Amino acid sequence: MLLYDKELYKAFCLKRSFLTKFKYRSIVFLFKMFLLSNITAFISLIIASITDIKTREVPDWLNYGLIIFGLGSRLIYSIALSDINFFLYGLAGFFVFFVIANIMFYSAQWGGGDSKLLMGLGAVIGLNFNFSEMPFILIFWINIILIGAIYGLFWSFAVAFKNRKRFLKDFKARAKKSAKIRRFLLIICLAAILSAFFIGSIATRVLLVTIIFSILLIFYISIFIKSVENVCMLKLVEPEKLTEGDWIARNVIVNKKRICGPKDLGIEKKQIKQLIQLKRKGLIKKILIKEGIPFVPSFLVAFIVTLLFGNWLLLFI
Repeated sequence: MLLYDKELYKAFCLKRSFLTKFKYRSIVFLFKMFLLSNITAFISLIIASITDIKTREVPDWLNYGLIIFGLGSRLIYSIALSDINFFLYGLAGFFVFFVIANIMFYSAQWGGGDSKLLMGLGAVIGLNFNFSEMPFILIFWINIILIGAIYGLFWSFAVAFKNRKRFLKDFKARAKKSAKIRRFLLIICLAAILSAFFIGSIATRVLLVTIIFSILLIFYISIFIKSVENVCMLKLVEPEKLTEGDWIARNVIVNKKRICGPKDLGIEKKQIKQLIQLKRKGLIKKILIKEGIPFVPSFLVAFIVTLLFGNWLLLFI
């Protein structure tokens, strides 16, 4: 039995004889509400994950439907139980994820579909104003960040392996261009290792060496990410195959007039129509776009992990 509120779960588990008929019906009603919310969010995430992997898009009907369901069902529950808090919880959850989604979108971390899906999940999950323990929605967000990072890394390794010949060629070329920085970092690493022998505390030695090697690792990861992006995520497509929200990787300029580019944070429908017209006139052929990682499956995994384990990092503490 998976619920967001532990107090509700405890109340539901009480014997019926200790509850009035009204309270019992209210608790059963609430249990059905949370169960329905869990199932709806889970099914929506499965559908969104499939479409994101196949088309790199999350359909608007699903996102807007989730928002309407989340706020609408909570409004019905509030009216049925004469308690406005259930609706306010949904509004609060929607607002929190609305802010986060916009930050992620305008910083070019996510597409519009991912952002709208997160808003819908916020409306369904809600934010309980009882802060005696960490809210479910906050644990869910933390799990999205952590699991998303792991997922993104594995996905990058997978596409790099799939395109390993071109990837290795690009990686070596970028590493060669950064040879001076690499040599400088290696000298610092060796100096840090040698100086660690003269430090009395073992903990300090370990910390110093770990920090230095972390810097070197970050250097190679940055080259890895750039190579993956250049080799595996850039794609030339015809204007007719563009969809709203696609990230344009290079400015499209015709007759000294900029049509679209990376600063647009996703191409708009009117720009696509304009590009199609320009192609018919023979002024352009294909557009270079950047395909992002389909992150929605990490939302699904994070949701399941949150339901089953809560903040899973606490299991290792």
